Amino acid sequence: MTKVLVTYYTQTGNTRRVAEAIYGEIEVSKDMQEMDKVESVEGYDLVFAGFPVHGSIPAKPARDFLETKARGKKLAMFVTHAAPEDSSLLAEWLETCKQAATGADLVAFFNCQGELAAEIADFMSKSGEASLEAWAKERPATLGQPDAARLELARAFARETARQYAS
Repeated sequence: MTKVLVTYYTQTGNTRRVAEAIYGEIEVSKDMQEMDKVESVEGYDLVFAGFPVHGSIPAKPARDFLETKARGKKLAMFVTHAAPEDSSLLAEWLETCKQAATGADLVAFFNCQGELAAEIADFMSKSGEASLEAWAKERPATLGQPDAARLELARAFARETARQYAS
């Protein structure tokens, strides 16, 4: 019997919302756990692992998980970020996320915009770095993300990935 794990790291709740949307679409035996509570992925045929991008790279708990626990596993990665999906910076960030999973068998990938948290925007606006200050000013455009349309895309990603790799 196929078994799926949906695991995630979230700082602001964006990635948890995407994880919940994905989990709801899995129709085989499944578990959902926060990434830092996962002791082992043994016994799972497919692992959906989600996390935010922090400073253009995967959040540290996600890097640790990918390096130590995801090795050799079929992995469906989902990533949240504050950038619009058409941002010129995004491709490089997402490639860095994929590279963090080089020990796993990356079978599917999904990304979507999340809301830039007020406290992070505040920190960025006081950083003294022009690029971060400019990014912080874009926070209003991120409010309410991931929205219903992005969550539906996550559900479709889950259905298709599960159909291919967990049936």
